[in-house]
Order: sequence, then structure tokens, then C-alpha cells
Amino acid sequence: MKLEQVIKALKEYDGEPIKIMEVCGTHTKSIFQSGIRTIISPKIQLISGPGCPVCVTSPAYIDHLTDLSLKEKYCVLTFGDMMKVKGTKLSLTEAKAMGAKVKVLYSPLAAIAEAERNLDTQYVFAAVGFETTTPIYALLLDEIRERKIKNLKLATSIKTILPALSFICENETSIDAFLSPGHVSVITGSKIYKGLANTYQKPFVVAGFEGEHILAAIYEIMSQLKGKRHEVRNLYSNAVTEEGNQKAERLINQYFEEADGIWRGIGRIEKSALKLREEYKEYDAGSREEEIIEELPKGCRCADVILGRIQPVECPLFQKVCTPLHAVGPCMVSAEGACGIWYQNS
Repeated sequence: MKLEQVIKALKEYDGEPIKIMEVCGTHTKSIFQSGIRTIISPKIQLISGPGCPVCVTSPAYIDHLTDLSLKEKYCVLTFGDMMKVKGTKLSLTEAKAMGAKVKVLYSPLAAIAEAERNLDTQYVFAAVGFETTTPIYALLLDEIRERKIKNLKLATSIKTILPALSFICENETSIDAFLSPGHVSVITGSKIYKGLANTYQKPFVVAGFEGEHILAAIYEIMSQLKGKRHEVRNLYSNAVTEEGNQKAERLINQYFEEADGIWRGIGRIEKSALKLREEYKEYDAGSREEEIIEELPKGCRCADVILGRIQPVECPLFQKVCTPLHAVGPCMVSAEGACGIWYQNS
């Protein structure tokens, strides 16, 4: 079917209301940049999900990083979007203003050079992410071991997306279908969604990130729902296979194992985190410490945003007291967070 026909069908849709959750922040950004909401029927609602790893990182984990950064002869290495995330006490930006040693890197492997240049400093790399970035952390561990580096460890807050989607399917019955995350699916493969599609009878469609790719995925979802079908379809076959990147998965499984995870705004989800295996605990900078579930700031509705209950503009703090420069909730902090994306595009 031609793109013009797809757009016409989506614009003229007048059936039962459809609520589709796009899980990936890159999809949310592309939906805005492509103006997709303006060319589809108002009966098709697109809503964001828990696709930003920074946004769902536990405050207790941030506290652990800030505590380490303030220790003598310690330095925390992190990606830039982690700097403004608030723990229960401080963000890494605030800790740095107090004299803590924190350095922003653009690649985990750059941590190797830092550690080798400054042997008298204990470096801790903040390993945050989903399945997409986990193979890079495994490669970092390969390098640490091969070079026998003793002053570089990982503090992990790695989540896996499938348990979160299972939690949402179980608890948020108003969501009819999922636009599955493209980047994560490159690693995991499209096969991982089959169990959820069958159990909860909801379509799961993997798509690329161009506007026409997302429109094709929405059309596929609409067609499935109209036909009362619930299938997994991979429309991103140039990057995603059914089996996924098995070499990357073997590398992940070598160093990491499943554990319960704390998702900020959601709480504890069983087997939704990856922790370093016991045999590699010498490279662990305290990741196995028990995480505490903390409440979000008063008035913040990031939890409802993450679970697809509301759009960011429905939060009473949005664009008023909560902005990217003065973020109250975690979804406003990162460039991949739903509130941050909506702020930049609304």
C-alpha cells in the first residue's frame, strides 16, 4: 500500500478508540517531528511508555553515585543525561558544584583511558540503560579484565524492557497495542514479544524511526485491531531479526544475570534488572546494594506518564514549575524522557 493510502486510512479512521503506547523515546521524538498526530484520526491516541532508562533510574542509585563522587580519590564517570537526575539528596551536577569529582563521557570505552592515565583515582562508571547499551558495558568489562585495570568499576542500573511491558499489560488495560522499541529489538529480536501478544491479546509491532515507518506501524496496528488479531509484526527487518543479535546476548549473559529492579515511578518489577554476576563482583561498585523505593516529588505525575495513563501536558507541573532547566520529575530530565520531548515540541 502506498504512503498516501496509509495516511488516508489513518486520517479517516472512525472505529473504536485506539490507544497505542510507543515505548521508545526516539519514536516519541519522531512522532512530533513528523507531525503524525496532526494527520491521523483523533480516535487513534499515541501515548509514551517507560522507554527512557534515565527517567526510571532509582533515586537510591543516584544517591550511591553522589556519595561515591564525594569520596576522596574517587571519580564518577557518566553520560551527560545522568547529570541532572535528582536522588533523594543531590544530583551529580549539584555534587560536582560541591567539589565532587564527576566527568561526562561520550563512550564507556573512554573510561579505560581515564583509568590508565590516573592510577591513583578509583573510577566508577555509571552503567545505566536497557538491552541496547548493555553489550557495550560487557565489552568494557572485557577490556578491564584484559588490561588488568584495578581502578575502574561499574555501578549498574540496567533494566530490561520485557518485564516492564508485562507489568503494563497486566495493570494498564486501556492500552490496546504497542509500538515496540526499535533499538532494543535489534538486540533482543522480535520474538520476545510473542508471549505478551498471545497472553494479553494485543498487537506488538516493531518499527523504524522515520515518519513513514511509524505510520506503517500504526496502520498495521489499526488493521490488526479491526480484524481482532494480536500478532507480532516486524516492520524494521533491515535492522531487527526474529532471533536478535545472539552474539551480543551471549556477551551480556557472560557478565550479567537477572535481578529484581526498582523502576522510578513504578516500583519493584521482578527480574527486570541486570546485575553483575557473582564471579565478577570485584568489578562491581556497590550495584548489589538494596535499593529503596522513594516517592516522586509532590505534584509530579511522572509515574502516570511512564505507565501511559496521561500525556505530559496533563501533569499540573508541566511547563509551569517543571522545565528542562528546573526539572521536578525524572521524565523532564533526559532528552529521551517523554516530558522533555513534549516540552521541546509543544
